[in-house]
Parts: sequence; C-alpha cells; structure tokens
Amino acid sequence: MSDEPGRFAAILPDLSPWRSSRDFRLLWIQGLVTYFGSFMAMIALPLQIKDLTESPLAVGAMGAVELIPLIVFGLYGGALADAVDRRKVILLTEAGLGVLAVILFVNALLPSPMLWPLYVVAACVSALAGLQRPALDSLLARIVPHDQLTAAAALNALRWQIGAIAGPALAGLVVAYAGHATAYAVTVVGFTASVLLCLRLTPAPPAHEAEKPSLRGIAEGARYAWSRPVLLGTYAIDLAAMIFAFPNTIFPFLADDLDAEWSLGLMYAAGSIGSLALSLTSGWTTRVRRHGLLVVFGAASWGLAITAAGWFGNVWLVLVCLAFAGAGDMLSGLGRSTIWNQTIPDELRGRLAGIEVLSYSVGPQLGQVRAGAMAGWTGTRTAIWSGGAACVAAVALLTAALPRLVSYDADTDPDALARKAAREAADAGAKASGAVAREAGTTDVVETA
Repeated sequence: MSDEPGRFAAILPDLSPWRSSRDFRLLWIQGLVTYFGSFMAMIALPLQIKDLTESPLAVGAMGAVELIPLIVFGLYGGALADAVDRRKVILLTEAGLGVLAVILFVNALLPSPMLWPLYVVAACVSALAGLQRPALDSLLARIVPHDQLTAAAALNALRWQIGAIAGPALAGLVVAYAGHATAYAVTVVGFTASVLLCLRLTPAPPAHEAEKPSLRGIAEGARYAWSRPVLLGTYAIDLAAMIFAFPNTIFPFLADDLDAEWSLGLMYAAGSIGSLALSLTSGWTTRVRRHGLLVVFGAASWGLAITAAGWFGNVWLVLVCLAFAGAGDMLSGLGRSTIWNQTIPDELRGRLAGIEVLSYSVGPQLGQVRAGAMAGWTGTRTAIWSGGAACVAAVALLTAALPRLVSYDADTDPDALARKAAREAADAGAKASGAVAREAGTTDVVETA
C-alpha cells in the first residue's frame, strides 16, 4: 500500500519547470489568460459574420484571409525572433492583439456593425500570431533547464487543452446570453492582463550579434533543418499526419451518417479530451530518452485511431477512437517539441520555429481539403478510414527513410549534447557573474564603512 502514492505520483505531470523557472510560470499563466480571451473572440467573430450575412461562404472566407498572413509572418517572425529581444516581440504582439480586440469591441457597439473590419482584424490577428509564435516557442529552451524540456512541453500542452475545452464552452455562453460586444470586452481584459504579465518577463536578447531578418536568414534556417534528418523527420511526419488524417471538416457529415447529429460537439471535443488525459498522466514521459519513438508511435497511433473512427458504425466507439487519436497526437507533439528544444542552436531556434508554424498551418488546411474532396468522391466514412490508413503507411515509409529519427537518444545525440553543454556553460556564467556582482557589492559596503 505504501508504494501506491509513489506510483500514482510517477504518472502525474512533472511540475519541475513550474518550480524552477519564474519566467516559465509567468508565461504559463499568461498563456492561459490569453487562451480564454482569444477563444472569446474566436467564437464571437465567425458568429458575428454569420449574424451579419447569413452566408456560410462569408464565414468560410475568414479562414482564407487568415492563412497567407500566418504563413508569411510566421516565417518572418522566426527570423525576427533570432535577431531581436524575444520578450519584446511577445510583448508588442500581445499589445497589438489587445488593440485589435478593442477595434472589435468598438465595432460591435455601433448601431450597425460593419462587416469589412471583421475580415481586416482576422487577417491582422493571424499576422501577429505568426510573428509571436516563433518567439514564444524559441524562448522555452532558454528559460527551462535542458532535462525539463519534455515536462515543460507537457505542461504547456495541458494549458492549451484547458483553454481549448473550457474556453469555447464559456465563450459560447457569453456570446449567446451577453452578446458579441461583451465577448470582445472580455478579450480586451484578457490581453490587458497578459501584457502586464509579459512586462515582468526577463529580457531575452539574441545570443549573438544577429543580422537583420532577411530571406537569406530564413533560407539558412531551412538549410539547417534539411541537413538534420532527425528534425526533417519530425516535420515530415507531422505534415503527413495532418494531410492524410485530419477529418474535422467533415465531422458534420459523419454525425449524419451515424444518425447522431447530437454528437457533433462531442466529436470536436473528443480529441482535446484525449490529449488532456495524456497530459494529466504525462509524468512517465520525462524519463523517456528516445523522443523520436514518441513522434513515430504517436503519429502512427493517431492514424490507427482515425482509421478505426471511420470504420466503426457505433457513435460511442467513434468518439472513443477520436479521443485515442488526440492522445496519439499529444504524444507525438511532446516528442517533436522536446527534440526541437534539445537540438536546435539558440541562434537558429526562432527560424526553425517559424518553419514549424508553416507545417502547423499548412498541414491541417490541406488535410481538410483532402478530407472534403475524398468524402465527395467516396463517401464520408471511407474518406476518414482511408486517410488514417494512408497516415500509418506514410509514417512507416518516413521512418524507414529517416532511421536517425527512430534512433534519436537525448543522452547520445551530438546536437543534443552540444546544446546541453552550451546551456550548462551559460548557467555557470550567469552564476559566476552574479557571484562577482555580490562580492563587488560587499566590497563597496566595507570600503564605505
């Protein structure tokens, strides 16, 4: 009986990053606040376009205006994060998102709210998000100890899942009962609190005398990724999983096929619930050293679960499969995040994060196009299970083509060891500088006395 609490604690999320890093705590709380505020606008904005136009095409056009700014500014934001203070990028983009929320709030208060500002704000939000994400992602390895990066990724995922599950539910209630303007007001308050938290972050200047952001710098990051089979494998497997097995856009048709229209909301939530379950039991992942295996097994599990979801005719089994798919995606994501943060040099981390934004944005978009086109040709359930099977096959082929990904070991990989040594040297230098400063202060006090 005495061993049971220890075994239970071993599977709970590892809170070491929370305890060891003040900046991680600030960013975690800031991110949670931002998620809730962002989901208010994310739900209210398409609903307001629907109320103004009653046109599904007009609502769908919002996705079109968001994609290009996300890609372009995501790549530029990666180069920017390597060239300037990352804290400043995060702070200014967060303030910019708050200003855009104010614009939405003011427009919603007008007697006749205008439509065109909604599209302009949507495009600007996408651009600012593209600028900000590389700075946020590339900051993690600097503020969290090297051996706590997997735990930090799990805690960040847990934060996102809390926001993804509770945020839309709360936003839907606010919009339904208090209106669009109230939802936008909550968004403004959220971004205001977030900016105040960002002001308390430690400055994060570039680790070297960086060049100004340029196409040449972006190309340098792409060449580095291409020269590292392990990194290349993480990008390729993520793209394959999203392109072949991301059927969210045809969930309404799946619910109709299963004669369970009531299940649509649960279908969209099931993946997040599965991801949350894995995050809450992620303590064991901090002891894993072969993170490439997490990427491969997680992506393959995602594909198998999506295959089963398209094959089964019972709606409850489908929902269970979608939850397992979310857990697989979470597992793969933990492996990818750990490998990126353990192996990428600090001076390139922003640009590589920008490339990750590209895969993050393009993969699901192409996946939705594939799923919709395939469903029109073969039927909804066939489009889902065949996409899952194609995902598994693609993961198998990529694993065979890039064996370095599977053999990756954090304790022996040269890039991981080099980054660990660089981090330890930086920490030792910071401690030595602090000791010298304290000694100088003591000497000054003695001499004054």
